[in-house]
Amino acid sequence: MKIIFAGTPEFAAVALEALYAAGHEITLVLTQPDRPAGRGMQLQASPVKQCAIKHGTPVAQPVSLRLNGKYPDVAQEAHALLQSTPHDVMVVAAYGLILPRSVLDIPRLGCINIHGSLLPRWRGAAPIHRAIEAGDAETGITIMQMEEGLDTGPMMLIESLPIAEDDTTGSLHDKLAALGGKMIVEAIARLEQGTLPATPQPEEGANYAAKIAKEEAALDFTQSAEQLARRIRAFNPFPGATGRFGDTVVKLWQARPVKVAQPGEPGQVLSADAQAGIVVACGEGALLLTELQKPGGKRLPAAEFLKGFPLEGGRFA
Repeated sequence: MKIIFAGTPEFAAVALEALYAAGHEITLVLTQPDRPAGRGMQLQASPVKQCAIKHGTPVAQPVSLRLNGKYPDVAQEAHALLQSTPHDVMVVAAYGLILPRSVLDIPRLGCINIHGSLLPRWRGAAPIHRAIEAGDAETGITIMQMEEGLDTGPMMLIESLPIAEDDTTGSLHDKLAALGGKMIVEAIARLEQGTLPATPQPEEGANYAAKIAKEEAALDFTQSAEQLARRIRAFNPFPGATGRFGDTVVKLWQARPVKVAQPGEPGQVLSADAQAGIVVACGEGALLLTELQKPGGKRLPAAEFLKGFPLEGGRFA
């Protein structure tokens, strides 16, 4: 099959690599423009662009595809490129740009999306984060025929996997990326054979997985320990959950709920030593903090963290 691929982060790059390995001809790759990154804020190519360059595939990086948007000339040029590039189907994975109807209609076999949830459970930008935050027992990948609605298109393939008690967004991302790569290869093979049915999504059970905002990182210790532990896992590695201790914002990377004999006021540090660990009272139950980071420092196990940042008798706001 001749494929145009549209994607940007590592999640998409894994799928693109799988398509190359399966022997498909990637005729064009669309990805987001290079962004400043790292301490030096140097322009950095996306993982998808790096993958495409490695394989010698042409890359386009339009800032918009909307003909009636802010950059109509750029969009018109991108449309012309898509129309002139030989392809049977477009595969989309975490691209980051809206595909208008004028783009969706170009490929002969349409546009197929690799979505990181069991649709319609989590539509939107952050399905992995939201599944962990909500305490879902499982998630998965849905291969979907794209339409103009946000992740509302018919489902072609769907496969689930369990969410482990210690899964973070980082670890679950890697599992889902690998699953997505396997499934898109299967989907393209079946599409080529004409054996890939499309089933409309039910509206019942649909939720919107809103993009993660940095402001969400600050924990509210009046919530239950279970809720906070999930948020800490959901926000690892980005944006990193935080708790304010005095004037210092401490990042909390790993924690688990524990039972305590004597509950305290929410945010109160009940213990802070190498033996008992760092235990913080919550609105319900308590959290055992096992990995923390102070500003400008490294992520450290609790015992190491306490050597340079004592918490005894203090309180997280």
